Amino acid sequence: MERKTLLLTGASRGIGHATVKHFHAAGWRIFTASRQSWVEECPWAEKMLNHIHLDLEDIDGVAAALPGIKEKLGGRLDALVNNAGISPKTADGGRLGVLNTDYATWVRVFNVNLFATALLAQGLFDELRAAAGSIINVTSIAGSRVHPFAGVAYATSKAALSALTREMAFDFGHHGIRVNAIAPGEIDTAILSPGTQEIIERQVPLQRLGRPEEVASLIYFLSTQGASYVNGAEIQVNGGQHV
Repeated sequence: MERKTLLLTGASRGIGHATVKHFHAAGWRIFTASRQSWVEECPWAEKMLNHIHLDLEDIDGVAAALPGIKEKLGGRLDALVNNAGISPKTADGGRLGVLNTDYATWVRVFNVNLFATALLAQGLFDELRAAAGSIINVTSIAGSRVHPFAGVAYATSKAALSALTREMAFDFGHHGIRVNAIAPGEIDTAILSPGTQEIIERQVPLQRLGRPEEVASLIYFLSTQGASYVNGAEIQVNGGQHV
């Protein structure tokens, strides 16, 4: 039985790192793509051979990288997980609102969080169709409500990614490719902001942070036959923070 193949962006830490570990444990062939260097603690045997240096801010570079990515995949892609995302802050780590976000920041954030997602799915359409594959876009609770730490460019890019997920589910679904999104809330990663504990206490009914593994297991489920009739959904993963 042919091994299934995963391509995941933003794999070097947090949710992305937990996701590739989960898929590796399930026996998938894994390709990671990020602007970060290889993370040595990753467990799979292929290591650097299956790591693709890809700066999603550079849209021309994404287009130029596609032939090489397609060659590595070898004709099929069972799951494309668009996890990479950036959320710039002020110099002192504060939230960038409308009044202090310049055009260059808007472009940079949308290139990574939205446009690269569409271009990767478009460029890898043949491989996804050959495998009757699945696309999972990682959005955010900030895409549906004002968040005290997520800046305006990040929040609006994630709201747009939710809309893109619906559009892709419609277009790609006709070809047997499912497209869904997950919207994490406060997840226990290295990039948590000061004040997160206050959000947990006031807004999260489960009264705790989410774990990266809890997000990874949902991503895996959406990539399998257990979710074969789930298309165009955005699933909240936030302990009830959205209610």
